[in-house]
Amino acid sequence: MKKIASFEIDHLKLLPGIYVSRKDYLTEDVLTTFDLRFTRPNFEPVMGTGAIHALEHLGASFLRNNPQFKERIIYFGPMGCRTGFYLILNGDLKSKDIVGLISEMIEFVLNFEGQIIGASPVECGNYIDMDLNMAKFYANKYKEEVLKNITEERLNYPN
Repeated sequence: MKKIASFEIDHLKLLPGIYVSRKDYLTEDVLTTFDLRFTRPNFEPVMGTGAIHALEHLGASFLRNNPQFKERIIYFGPMGCRTGFYLILNGDLKSKDIVGLISEMIEFVLNFEGQIIGASPVECGNYIDMDLNMAKFYANKYKEEVLKNITEERLNYPN
């Protein structure tokens, strides 16, 4: 069986960053899947479920309400390995095209106070497993390591 593209990336060289994971061509539309890697695979601990769940709720809410990008958002959700998120956007995009959007999303998380959006038994299947403090910890880590002085190394997969 042929490996999927994401298994072809050397995860031992992969740093936290914003990467184009794949592009899918649907007739005239292009869907760009981004790998938003928050922790270094196989070197750092993975994100706890409460942190990743809170980041998912806040990130998805921010993205789907962003005036510039909301119509282009297809999906935002965690990776099974819990080292980051996938973001799928309509459009033929590069990593550098969404640095501003991701920076705004991270600031939204860092400044968020109160009950996490969608964290109720009516709105979520596991509303109790949310950790806003740890979500902010990982958001700040991402801001400092990736977004503050973003480099090509953090925008393109390693060879």
